Amino acid sequence: MYQYNYADQALVEERVAQFRDQTQRFLKGELPEEQFLPLRLQNGLYIQRYAPMLRIAIPYGLLASYQLRKLAEITRKYDKGYGHFTTRTNIQLNWPKLEDVPDILAELATVQMHAIQTSGNCIRNTTTDPYAGIHQAEIADPRPYCEIIRQWSTFHPEFAFLPRKFKIAVIGTENDRAATQVHDVGLHVKTNDAGEIGFEVIVGGGLGRTPVIGKVINEFLPRKHLLSYLDAILRVYNLHGRRDNKYKARIKILVESMGGREFAKLVDAEWQAHTKDGALTLTADNFATASSFFSAPDYVAIDALQVQSELQKLLSENKGFSNWYTQNTVAHKIGGYRAVVISLKAGLVDGRYVPSGDVSDAQMDALADLSDQYSFGELRGTYQQNLVFADVQVSHLYELWQQLDKLHLARANINTLTDMIVCPGWDYCSLANATTHNIAEQIEKQFNDLDYLYDLGDIRLNMSGCMNACAHHHVGDIGILGVDKKGEHWYQISLGGNSSDDAKLGKILGKAVPASDVASTLQTILDVYLEIRANSDNEVEGFGEVINRVGIAPFKEKVYG
Repeated sequence: MYQYNYADQALVEERVAQFRDQTQRFLKGELPEEQFLPLRLQNGLYIQRYAPMLRIAIPYGLLASYQLRKLAEITRKYDKGYGHFTTRTNIQLNWPKLEDVPDILAELATVQMHAIQTSGNCIRNTTTDPYAGIHQAEIADPRPYCEIIRQWSTFHPEFAFLPRKFKIAVIGTENDRAATQVHDVGLHVKTNDAGEIGFEVIVGGGLGRTPVIGKVINEFLPRKHLLSYLDAILRVYNLHGRRDNKYKARIKILVESMGGREFAKLVDAEWQAHTKDGALTLTADNFATASSFFSAPDYVAIDALQVQSELQKLLSENKGFSNWYTQNTVAHKIGGYRAVVISLKAGLVDGRYVPSGDVSDAQMDALADLSDQYSFGELRGTYQQNLVFADVQVSHLYELWQQLDKLHLARANINTLTDMIVCPGWDYCSLANATTHNIAEQIEKQFNDLDYLYDLGDIRLNMSGCMNACAHHHVGDIGILGVDKKGEHWYQISLGGNSSDDAKLGKILGKAVPASDVASTLQTILDVYLEIRANSDNEVEGFGEVINRVGIAPFKEKVYG
């Protein structure tokens, strides 16, 4: 992973000192709230319903074990002993004191971490595939391109005050595991007929109040033009994006209003006139330097036949391990290794619901130790609010599973209904219209049979507490949106969304249901699915496939009579 150089460290430390002075002046009453607000947002600090919230950057999801230990220490010292992982692979602290935030940022700087550009109208954290560099079907490792984008966009003076926030995602395989089509810019690594690497460029995706699937504006951009073309996109957005209405200020509104083809023409004209073949043109040395930060770890040669024989024995003897291996591990391009997905969806532990994406300080410390022992001291965040050990020897999987199980981090539910993306909702967020944790707990109690979940197959359930859609409910197979009705919390359900290759927005099933009826309504929906799905000897029709085939009418009829 990327390591700071002297300039990086100096910049981050200077920012800490600057924000410390700003915070002290604010607390003394010398800096008005309206002046302090943009300054705190530039350092990842929000004011939520009951306390400040600090969002800490984890560039493209990569986290070293020593960084996770520092996060554990910070949550113990300055917060309530846990952190919350987000869909942008960042981590949030929900209970810091305002006066402690400069000290938190200073401690983060000691392990090459910060909270810069995790909020505000700027280019946010670039995200990518959690299996980058290790997936068998990868065209090219997207991480070097993410790092190039990070260095270009951090502290960029022109892009610090955009009309609205701006998010970029990069994927290196044909299968999209980074929701690129619902980003302001999505980049798909491609090769042309000559074998050269470039990008398909998608612009204008986004969710929130006005959900939109992005549009392809360039089918193949040679990689040397990556930054100059992105720069042209941002210049067009800065020139033409609306600033009179924050709800109409995202680039998706601009692209929708003029059409993808016309927007592409503007970008091309700006690119040709001002940025193409200029100082932002990338060279072979630039790519070599960026790639050097992501060299392969020291894999060991493994006797695949012997390991496989031992693995099959363990799988046959232990159903819990077998379920976990099937659901929570992923094939690796290096023989004898697999990637392990650590479920942060523990559900009910000792009768208490653990919110999706939450990790305690003790779990962080333990995961840091386990990553050192089993995965070269590295962890990765995922779009689904889970963590990944990317490089685990197959022969170590059983003992790793045992260790994770003791930590309540081995739930074998990845890609099932209970692998829910859930925002913090009303319990924390000042923007939320409704609670989410109580509904997630209700769902957990209703659907707690793993065999039943496995029979349902892969189903993505996303739940947001308001229309800002932080949990991406529009693109879940099942989406749940909390709404306020005269002070009561109700829940609108949508079906058929998808954030992968054939991204699409879900369709609203009908009127919202009361909080008490959410789980029973989901049960009705799933009963219909099980009744009408097609079955063959080799394949069972998936939930999304059924929606594509029959639409939402059969589900609506059963739910609403």
